[in-house]
Amino acid sequence: MKNTDYTDLFQKENISKKEPLASKMSPKTLDQFVGQKHILEDGKLLRRAVDSDNLSSVIFHGPSGCGKSALAKIIANKTEASFYEINAVTSGVDELRKIVAVAENTGKKTILLVDEIHHFNKSQQDCLLPSVEKGTITMIGITTENPYFYINSALLSRSMVFEFKKLTEGELKKILDRVASELKINFDEAAENHLIKYSAGDARRLLNAVEIGYSTSCKNKNGFIDFTVSVAEESIQKKTVVYDKNGDGHYDTISAFIKSMRQGETDNALYWLAKMLSAGEDPRFIIRRLVIFASEDVGNADPLALILASSALKVVEFIGMPESKIVLSQLTIYLARAKKSREAIDKIEESVKKIEKEKIIDVPQNLKNK
Repeated sequence: MKNTDYTDLFQKENISKKEPLASKMSPKTLDQFVGQKHILEDGKLLRRAVDSDNLSSVIFHGPSGCGKSALAKIIANKTEASFYEINAVTSGVDELRKIVAVAENTGKKTILLVDEIHHFNKSQQDCLLPSVEKGTITMIGITTENPYFYINSALLSRSMVFEFKKLTEGELKKILDRVASELKINFDEAAENHLIKYSAGDARRLLNAVEIGYSTSCKNKNGFIDFTVSVAEESIQKKTVVYDKNGDGHYDTISAFIKSMRQGETDNALYWLAKMLSAGEDPRFIIRRLVIFASEDVGNADPLALILASSALKVVEFIGMPESKIVLSQLTIYLARAKKSREAIDKIEESVKKIEKEKIIDVPQNLKNK
């Protein structure tokens, strides 16, 4: 694919159009793509598959703003196959069947991009399975959630899973440099650092903040926008939320929740639980962490904890919100007050290290199957 000339695309008058800057700055080729070197460097499997237009069904998962959708669009522009894109939030089985029917009738290689695939229920995922298995459709599933919790095992087994990571500060700096060149922006060093820090590895958040500052500032006599740290602070504040499900707020809050239970601080644990639920956190994420805590931190000091946690998991999935908050509260109180023992995790980690570092011991004769 030929490189795109971005000069005309990013004139200030175009910024006022509906298409966000994050979309306009989306890379059009792999050479323009920033980040994810662990899967896209020359010689890597995914890079070879994209370059040769020989991609099998894949699932891209990782945090927001790290390039999952951008890479899918690059594949769409590069492939000779028919390409369809749907969003799992708004699409259903009927639409899937129509796409499969077209692919079967034409006999042409067909790639189907399913954005937010974690929103598909089991029956919708099952609808994809036969066509993926036969190769009628090559699926690209995109999700911010852990696919091993949200995607059917049968569909997972027929797909390659690639984990995308948050962009590093250096990678975000590359994106800012490109924006500065295209839009004629002079970034103060302090402004750059502020934008990069509070974007937390999310290129979309970074570009949204730049767009706000750019579109509300005046050019200097040389035709440039002076992007100062005060502009950066205002821009980021307009895009920052109290709790970002896919950002630092998410991980910091769940950490505080776990540590409060570990220390037996029941009221504090319930506060962090309430914050997560009020912010719209997925209760399934919370209950999974509680199940892990019941085994990892409570363990055999109170074996009933794991039984209760497993039961709570089923109840949460069955009744959903808002009633699930009662179940989560009940389990949180129990786990916070329970006696603690990390013997189970400590002992298995110790044994794993022995396997990794020491000579493997053969099974003694008296322990073998007779």
